[in-house]
Amino acid sequence: MSQTAERWDLSYTQNRELSWLAFDQRVMEEAADPAVPLMERLRFLSIFTSNLDEFFMVRVGSLTDLALVAPGSQENKGGFSPAEQLRRIYAAVVPLIRQRDKVYQDLMGALAEHGVVDIPYKELKNGDREYVRTWYRETMRPLLMPQIIDPSHPFPHLKNKTLYAAALLREGDKRRLGIVGVPDVVPPIVMLPDRPGAFVRTEDILAHHLRKIFKIYQIEEQAVVSVTRNADLSYDEAMDQEDLDLRTQMTKLLRQRERLAPVRLEMQGEAPALREMLLQRLKLVPEQSYVCTCPLVLKYAYQLDSLDSGLFYPPHAPAYPAWLDREVPMWEQIRQRDILLFYPYHSMQPFLDLLRQSAADPAVVSIQMTIYRVAGKSAVIKHLCAAAENGKSVTVLVELRARFDEGNNITWARELEEAGCRVIYGPAGYKCHGKICLITRQEKNGLSYVTQIGTGNYNEKTAALYTDFSLLTADRSIAADGVAFFQNMLIGDLRGSYDKLLVAPVSLKQTLMRLIDGEIARGERGRIILKTNAVTERELIDKLAEASQAGVRIDLIVRGICCLVPGVPGKTDHITVTSIVGQFLEHSRIYCFGEGALRQIYLSSADIMTRNQERRVEIACPVESQEVRDFLSDYLARLLGDNVKARRLQPDGRFVKVEDPGAGAVSVQQYYLSHPPVFQATEEKKSRRWKLPALFRKRR
Repeated sequence: MSQTAERWDLSYTQNRELSWLAFDQRVMEEAADPAVPLMERLRFLSIFTSNLDEFFMVRVGSLTDLALVAPGSQENKGGFSPAEQLRRIYAAVVPLIRQRDKVYQDLMGALAEHGVVDIPYKELKNGDREYVRTWYRETMRPLLMPQIIDPSHPFPHLKNKTLYAAALLREGDKRRLGIVGVPDVVPPIVMLPDRPGAFVRTEDILAHHLRKIFKIYQIEEQAVVSVTRNADLSYDEAMDQEDLDLRTQMTKLLRQRERLAPVRLEMQGEAPALREMLLQRLKLVPEQSYVCTCPLVLKYAYQLDSLDSGLFYPPHAPAYPAWLDREVPMWEQIRQRDILLFYPYHSMQPFLDLLRQSAADPAVVSIQMTIYRVAGKSAVIKHLCAAAENGKSVTVLVELRARFDEGNNITWARELEEAGCRVIYGPAGYKCHGKICLITRQEKNGLSYVTQIGTGNYNEKTAALYTDFSLLTADRSIAADGVAFFQNMLIGDLRGSYDKLLVAPVSLKQTLMRLIDGEIARGERGRIILKTNAVTERELIDKLAEASQAGVRIDLIVRGICCLVPGVPGKTDHITVTSIVGQFLEHSRIYCFGEGALRQIYLSSADIMTRNQERRVEIACPVESQEVRDFLSDYLARLLGDNVKARRLQPDGRFVKVEDPGAGAVSVQQYYLSHPPVFQATEEKKSRRWKLPALFRKRR
């Protein structure tokens, strides 16, 4: 028995990486669901592909490194070594690729009936063929840089996830490799002007012209190929350079990412000899290559349009909350009661209004805020810069290490500094992922505050696509914790004390463990509901299993990775795990302990992952408004009652769709699209006793 198996009970846990792939499988199921509009299904297939790309860049890249530096190590949920994890990953991806091929073929067949057609170049007719040929000659061909590989032409650097047309060439008795990349500046598809919805993929146009490009050779095999590179950067070196600006070091690191080692080869089209040659050049093994018929990049799904509105979800524009008065400053409305914004059913505009009004309010003296990911054209950054230019004291903690947003955040940090903001970065070894904004105002009787705590980013784009909460409060105790938080971040103190806020790494995990212990003490009267994106933290998993064994009823609502396996006899009998994948990405985090008057609810930026609980700066905020607490309790009940988009994790590790023949169709996302939350903070509402829905109370 391995040391990991001896130390940890593996009977109710599963490997993190395989659980990630199971989530990708659920995304692809949406692409195959006939109840989803056809163009949205194609977009789900694009999301599946992008998720798998990120998985290889980050997780496979990290495991590849770990297999070199710690080959004997074992992870604590499955007991596998890095090499064993990689073997299982490579095997698990094969059926996913085959399923994607089938789903794409079925989708394009169905879309063709509506005029949306992916036309192979060789099937173009007459005017369409001439149009594409002219486009290639005038737009693409002048940008091509074809190359053969021989002693005089060394193997080129293949950029991460860039498409190339590769060919096995013969000249007499000599074989050579030829390769030419799709230029970065050309669009991924060419739309045919006389056939709305019909298009030709750019890589297919390039592949068709290979014989002319390599005209002095005979082409034996050819395929469209793409290389995925390790993108798991280590920030330690940059953080150790105390005499240099972190922004400068991060810029250098991003350039290094472009040259990291390959971890995967993808090929569209069968070309076995070409595949063997590429694997040899890239120093990959056959298990790291995948051959498919589906296009290797599907991001163009978001560029396709159609006159048939039935191919898409009904248009949705987040609404400005009806109970808020646009004529009254947000500050005054927040002073009257806590305000909860529920994205994407509510617009982010009230929070943006608060920033804009605060930037111009002579009484506002300071704005302090954390930034992790913001929109490409960010109104948040615009208002912070305006506030600084108006003489406010503006402090912004910008997390430069937000994966794949490092470059954007470097640019935003520079812009904020130029406007007069004080910019600091996340502390060494700890990404700042917490979402908090503190605005301070000078009143006649002293200082007053508004604090905003969020479960998601300050990003107008994702606020229309992700489900998240934004809590705005004038509570002075929470504001005092906000003041302490920013003061601690300014001096690099990660161990500060807080009255109400739970802050990782100092108090979040410890408090969650204590709250679970509190429910354990209540036994069968105990109740825990956690909504999160992932559950991987081993000590918290074991504590939840302990609570289950004490009779506590536990519901986990987990969109993605879940290493805890429910329903294992004697271990996790009283735990359910529900995953909802739908039109919007479920992103909010809610921690709920107890029932009735004893219920405690927190909104947080942190998932139940070791990195969030121990290696990041995260924040969880208690919800004290009875009206907001009532709403969140009802929301959790509706999530658990979803029988349209919900899937439930089984003891054997499979997710199965929730089926309730005796109930009508219940989709939580569709419910809130039809019934955007309305809050009426009257005294009567605040004082009334609220009763949980029956679904929430009964034991399943």
